[in-house]
Amino acid sequence: MSFLKRLTAKEFVVLAEMHTPKGVDISRLVNDGRRLKGRVDAVLVPDMDNGIMRLSALAGGVLLQQQGLEAIIAVYCRDKNRMALQGDLLAAHVLGVQNLIVVPSADMAQSDHRDAKPVFDLDEAGLLNAIATLQEGKDLGSADLDGRPFFNTGCALASLADGAPFDEALEAVKAQLAAGATFVITPPVFDVQACAGPLKKLGELGVPIIAAVFLIKSVAVARYLARNDAGAHVSDALIQRIKKAADRESEAVKIAAEIVQALGSVTQGVLLQTHGWEHRLPAILDMAGL
Repeated sequence: MSFLKRLTAKEFVVLAEMHTPKGVDISRLVNDGRRLKGRVDAVLVPDMDNGIMRLSALAGGVLLQQQGLEAIIAVYCRDKNRMALQGDLLAAHVLGVQNLIVVPSADMAQSDHRDAKPVFDLDEAGLLNAIATLQEGKDLGSADLDGRPFFNTGCALASLADGAPFDEALEAVKAQLAAGATFVITPPVFDVQACAGPLKKLGELGVPIIAAVFLIKSVAVARYLARNDAGAHVSDALIQRIKKAADRESEAVKIAAEIVQALGSVTQGVLLQTHGWEHRLPAILDMAGL
């Protein structure tokens, strides 16, 4: 059953994030993808995530679909104007990639190409409107298309932090749903109970909510998240659990699997994020019973 059909049927979906290489050696991407065939409903391919120049998400998505996986590619507004964005969207459709996620763009200050000039011809709602317009058979210049594309399009919530940050993020998501998004992916959830309020409010939007589950690779990463991301809700108890573990990597996998299980009754799906440790995805799935 396709990703879209599972969403429509309100079935729980399991997604895995897979990064493209910074270069043209695709062996790791292909091999990691093959290990996930039949185990996840789709793979999400970021595009220049965190401002790091890599092989494009479109190329990565096509490669993974050639391995028998269904791909979702990230699209955003920082690097291209509306003409280039529309051209890429049409290319995605004809190459067989029909799942999209519109995401906010990382600041260029964090990029490995800090001198690159950002574009932002459209914002996220504007990009979603462009996607909807293409599906109606026209481009943003009101010209008729020779054939209409089809996309299953989601958007990303910016924050699960309590108070104003979440309220602002929620309003932005509402605008993006009004512009055409049909599902929402959240930031990483590390404490399901602490995020219960925001997740409940998201559930009231009436669209599938897919929560990200991030593999914490080290104590240093856990401390960084606790210090710099209020919405992460990384507790001192969690940090101490990783610190005291005899095998910290295995403990990190176990923690991710426990979060996946806890989210099973709260959201309609999970997105596993391992950021370079894609080889650990099967272990998380095994431990989570998926």
